[in-house]
Amino acid sequence: MLKLRKNPLIVLGILLSATWLSGPSAAETAEKDLKIAIFAGGCFWCVESDFDTVPGVVRTTSGYTGGFTPNPTYKQVTSKNTGHYEAVRIHYDPKRISYKLLVDILWRSVDPTDDGGQFCDRGDSYKTAIFATSAEQKRIAQETKQEIEKSGVLKKPIVTAIVDAGPFFPAEDYHQNFYKKSPVRYKFYRYRCGRDARVEALWGKEAHRGITKH
Repeated sequence: MLKLRKNPLIVLGILLSATWLSGPSAAETAEKDLKIAIFAGGCFWCVESDFDTVPGVVRTTSGYTGGFTPNPTYKQVTSKNTGHYEAVRIHYDPKRISYKLLVDILWRSVDPTDDGGQFCDRGDSYKTAIFATSAEQKRIAQETKQEIEKSGVLKKPIVTAIVDAGPFFPAEDYHQNFYKKSPVRYKFYRYRCGRDARVEALWGKEAHRGITKH
């Protein structure tokens, strides 16, 4: 019986065709459909910890943005004039949570009336800010700000900057998921810094809306 030899180029072509016809995997499609929000709310350990509990948030990354120094270090950001904020990049599923709800959660987990930092952390790198990745995000952020100011729930004006997003630089590995890596140290820091107490005094029943406390 005559045996046909397999041409490796033909086999490769068949495999490539099959891959092309099958399209991207479900995981690849899901990743492509994710959206990004970037918020500064004081210590990025706390912002990351808060948003990791929000349904629809897929992952968070602590980092630096808003400044002019490329690839800054934590030491540079906290001690020198880099212009950067401590911030968190949030990948979220827009089918499960809207950008507006994410912004609403941010407002009620920080003190947006403080123009000198957040809680016990002082300095420009700890100020609050919303870094919009699109014109729609900026519009939503500004509208929610106006809604809060009209409601009168806050006794002072909101000073949180709402600006266009620029380059985002992930922080050092030891900062990522710090609340999981060093839970005792993290909880002590958060308590000593007075973050939750101040947010609850400021927002009352609306404090930490949408967030599950660790």
